[in-house]
Amino acid sequence: MALKSQARSTGQRILQAFLAAGAQEVQPDILQPAEVLLDLYGEDIRARAFVTADPGQGEYMLRPDFTVPVVQAHMRTGAEPARYCYLGEVFRKQDHSGAGRAIEYQQVGYEVFDREDPAAADAEVFSLFNGLLARFALSATIGDMGILRAAVEGLDTMPARKAALLRHIWRPVRFQKLLKRYAGISAPPAGRAAVLAGARPEAPWIGQRSAQEMDLRIKLLQEEAQCPPVAAEDVARLDALFALSCPAAQAPEALRALDIAAIAPAITRLESRLAALRARRIDLDAVQFDASHGRSTMEYYDGFVFSFAAADPDLPFVATGGRYDALTRILGQGAEIPAVGGMIRPGVLADLEAGA
Repeated sequence: MALKSQARSTGQRILQAFLAAGAQEVQPDILQPAEVLLDLYGEDIRARAFVTADPGQGEYMLRPDFTVPVVQAHMRTGAEPARYCYLGEVFRKQDHSGAGRAIEYQQVGYEVFDREDPAAADAEVFSLFNGLLARFALSATIGDMGILRAAVEGLDTMPARKAALLRHIWRPVRFQKLLKRYAGISAPPAGRAAVLAGARPEAPWIGQRSAQEMDLRIKLLQEEAQCPPVAAEDVARLDALFALSCPAAQAPEALRALDIAAIAPAITRLESRLAALRARRIDLDAVQFDASHGRSTMEYYDGFVFSFAAADPDLPFVATGGRYDALTRILGQGAEIPAVGGMIRPGVLADLEAGA
């Protein structure tokens, strides 16, 4: 594992490249207010955040990521268009599957806020990372969360079901369980039959939901039970979409072959992005398109996603990134701006350099 000094040196070289690309360096505080930010991270990051409390200021967390505080600062005071870069430590607890990985490591990143041409901004970030990482012979993968979301939103079923599927799109196992239940392939959870029959447990309630909230939930479950199942053909199309993997150059044709009408606008956006990448001399036959890519990373990504990985499967991604337009809307209290960015782990790069 690289020493902090080695990782810092590698990070500084990358930071200089980001500055040369026109970015302004920013340095969010290591201690971040927890109340708002924890709700914006995915389930994985929330579970791994280091949270502490100040008697006068409330809960804080050690910075688990740079993008959210950078967006928060930009939406509060930033001018547009804008490009930011940063280098510093992030802090995340590791579960058993991450045994041996550092709980404190460095990230160096680049973020673009620009309304003019989102496809061009996506290509700018990806090609910048691709050029900086070219000598490491990494595998590059791209995806698009917007395509998956459009497919779910286009299902012929009740809005509450679609909302639940979208909420769990980041948790593939849970998503599949819900989809099978909505399609009538699997039965509802044990004990729900009594609720659907109108039984109502006596107060006091167990948990934090009020009686009114419980009644609304029971009503929703009863409405859902009366809703026709999701068509088997739609389930098959979704399964085929989520399993799709091919060279990026072939992705639009492969997606259209699935015959999912709801994703047509998203495919058009993908074609614009691929054209912008070609214009920057990216070999799309050497980049993999994985339709489910990004489903296990940050939940604030809502469009283009990408990663660069080393051949060693025990190493974390060398770099990841994506588009997070919805996050700017949430933090901008209604105002929003198209935004895309990514981060590189200089410690992993230093390890690769040492082993070269």
